[in-house]
Amino acid sequence: MSNKFAEDIWALMEVIGSRYGRGVKDVLLGVAEKLVDLNMRGIVKINHSVMEVVCAAYLASRGYEVDVEHPLGEPLVCDVYGKKGGGTVVVEIETGFTPPEHALDPLTYLRARIVSKVARYSAYADKFALATPRYNVLEIHQALVKPPSKRTKQELEEMRALCDLYYSRPPITLEELNNARLHSVMVIEVDNVSVNEFDPIEYREGVIRSGLSKW
Repeated sequence: MSNKFAEDIWALMEVIGSRYGRGVKDVLLGVAEKLVDLNMRGIVKINHSVMEVVCAAYLASRGYEVDVEHPLGEPLVCDVYGKKGGGTVVVEIETGFTPPEHALDPLTYLRARIVSKVARYSAYADKFALATPRYNVLEIHQALVKPPSKRTKQELEEMRALCDLYYSRPPITLEELNNARLHSVMVIEVDNVSVNEFDPIEYREGVIRSGLSKW
């Protein structure tokens, strides 16, 4: 909540202006001001906020109106929200952070978190994307890269059992899991203010080929 947060956000805005142009920077002025205000109220922190700004810049450069920390419906607030014409996009940023209470089960917790995010947030937009920094790996369940009609009962039950370990108020339902859609994965590079967008199948297969995931 110090001035350092505001200094970092406005320094990032200058870099965005240089990369994407004055038009994108102007679109993001409201985003920057909103995040500075939220930080002053102790709601957001810098590492996550700069990723929101970079994602918002990427969408704005593609003609979207953008917002951050955007309410979707009680109690959900999404990280980045975009609107272009009649279409909408919701982006949730996953940094790989695990709270101390999950120090002994971080991978299981993060797998469940990804499934729950797709199940709950994708219903609120025409397109749903997960975003993550380049140094993190998202282990996406194989069922989530399939069309809903191709998911098996076993896969749905497996995802529900995983979510039930951590999410019970309210629980994630089979209907939510069956209707969940993941349209893309955005890989963020804050250092050069860039986003690379991947098809979920392409991203997941790349992770598996790298040997980092067998799930």
